[in-house]
Amino acid sequence: MSFSAANEPDFSRTALPTKRTISKQVWAWAAWDWGSAAFNAVMTTFVFTVYLTSSLFGNEDQNSALLSAGISIAGVLIALLAPVTGLRSDSSGRRRFWLGVNTFLIAGLTALCFFVYPHPNFLLLGVVLIAAGNIFNEFAAINYNAMLSQISTPKTIGQVSGFGWGMGYLGGIVALAIVLFGFVQPVVDWWGSSSEDALNLRLVALFSALWIFVFGLPVLFAVPENKGVRAQKVGFFESYRLLFRRIAGLWKTDRHTVYFLIASAIFRDGLASVFTFGGVIASVTFGFTLSQVIVFAIAGNVVAALGAMFGGWLDDRIGPKKVILGSLIGLLLAGFGVFFSPGAGGFWIFGLFLCLFVGPAQSSSRAFVARLAESGREGELFGLYATTGRAVSFLAPTLFTAAVVIALNYFPDGGAQRYGILGIMLVLAIGFLLLLPVKAPVHARSAESSQA
Repeated sequence: MSFSAANEPDFSRTALPTKRTISKQVWAWAAWDWGSAAFNAVMTTFVFTVYLTSSLFGNEDQNSALLSAGISIAGVLIALLAPVTGLRSDSSGRRRFWLGVNTFLIAGLTALCFFVYPHPNFLLLGVVLIAAGNIFNEFAAINYNAMLSQISTPKTIGQVSGFGWGMGYLGGIVALAIVLFGFVQPVVDWWGSSSEDALNLRLVALFSALWIFVFGLPVLFAVPENKGVRAQKVGFFESYRLLFRRIAGLWKTDRHTVYFLIASAIFRDGLASVFTFGGVIASVTFGFTLSQVIVFAIAGNVVAALGAMFGGWLDDRIGPKKVILGSLIGLLLAGFGVFFSPGAGGFWIFGLFLCLFVGPAQSSSRAFVARLAESGREGELFGLYATTGRAVSFLAPTLFTAAVVIALNYFPDGGAQRYGILGIMLVLAIGFLLLLPVKAPVHARSAESSQA
């Protein structure tokens, strides 16, 4: 797949690359999404968090609550630190450098999960490592997402963004398949397949770290630094004052951008929780074995990749807002389908529908911001995007935890976790309602008009 920038008058960058160069940069950029799938799909969704919340570490519902609490704390820290990340990377012209630093930190924290042995005493270590990985993954994503405008045009932002998300899901498929057939249910008997002290699952962490590192390298070589206009360095606390001044400026000049940042912050928290707790719900609530969770994850990623790529294509034609709203409706219907499902069969059906709609919502949300950002200030807006997002990142995990804790009073012997789904659905519904009055970006409205 390649995306041409030819004859695009609105693409006012310093030097317009050739079609061949852009194609190379898009593939290298999307490789990072492919590599990050090892953390998102293997570590935080379908494998390692399922391991952490298993009976090997004690009460499964309590383990789920602790994991949710850890992710909530990580969200608060991200909200506090993201302004520094976004503002400084944009003004320093070192976007690529900080993407590399944070990627290597993610890989390192993932590798340390090898030392999380199957005993309750190691549960906290595992939660801390996963939570810390989430923090640096978000910091890396600020710089990664800001690169979207460097490798696309206003007419192809949706398609390129969808291609990146699709590559992430496909990377998850390959990584999960290797984990399943190499570690969990190995087709070849080798020393790393031993389940003694959960060696096979701990080795999954080392495999994931290597995957993140290797596929995180291409973008660091193919996409140049965005030098832009370097601003004067801003101190740690001054960056927050600057952040509030810029938000105030947006409120005066472009209020709908602020509306979108608020709405997307809420529904993106719900989207993240769908993936964070998806594997855990399958395991604890519906009785999936780890192998069954991975098989479902592979199928889910196939569906999600198709949804993301189709959603990206649709985004460039009808605009990101319509894609996001339609996806949120689909997510709500599928989520309640999962809640009312009596068994594994229902989870398969409605769970796959959840996967289908998550990708387009994520991709079009990123494309929405890229269309709003002024040339040379993409990092700034994506920094605000991350900051506002993580400012409420405690919301869905907290409501999930609260629902589970309340339900434990009525279902102490199992079944309480199912009610956590309602907390996530509530967050998605609020995000949907807040997005309704938001105006679409200029380029998206143009796309809508051209299709009328």
